[in-house]
Amino acid sequence: MSEEKRHRLIGKIGIALLLLGRYLFAAFFLYGFWHKLVKGWLWSDLMERFFIKRLGELSAGSFQAGYLEHFAIPWAMPIAWVVTVGELIIGISLVLGLAVRANAAFALFLVLNFAAGGYYNLTLPPFMFFAILMMLFPSGHWLGMDKQLHRKYPDSIWFR
Repeated sequence: MSEEKRHRLIGKIGIALLLLGRYLFAAFFLYGFWHKLVKGWLWSDLMERFFIKRLGELSAGSFQAGYLEHFAIPWAMPIAWVVTVGELIIGISLVLGLAVRANAAFALFLVLNFAAGGYYNLTLPPFMFFAILMMLFPSGHWLGMDKQLHRKYPDSIWFR
């Protein structure tokens, strides 16, 4: 196999893996949306109760405790809406290949806020890393709506 063919094959494998990852990432966010929807997070104090419980588990004076106490708990209901509806938007957009880079940035924002609230675990770094990969590579152009929308709106930052 020539060097050029090997590079093309590696590139195709990389693209396929990134697309597979994008769909798995989308499934995670769609599941998060569905779970919160059926559990009633949008019309109950469930998120606030989770925040209060987590606050009791954290060291007093830590960044995470301050984040929960001064931001997340007072704003629990709007945060529940942003997270739940955000997960839906991210999931659908990634499945469709629509504004993938912007939605990957939104996903990274949500994941960083989960970590800031003390909900850090070993699954978050791979999610952060993969969100950055989706921001760097044009997977919506490989498979999705971004390519066509970028042709129609070449100056738009949403479809790059």
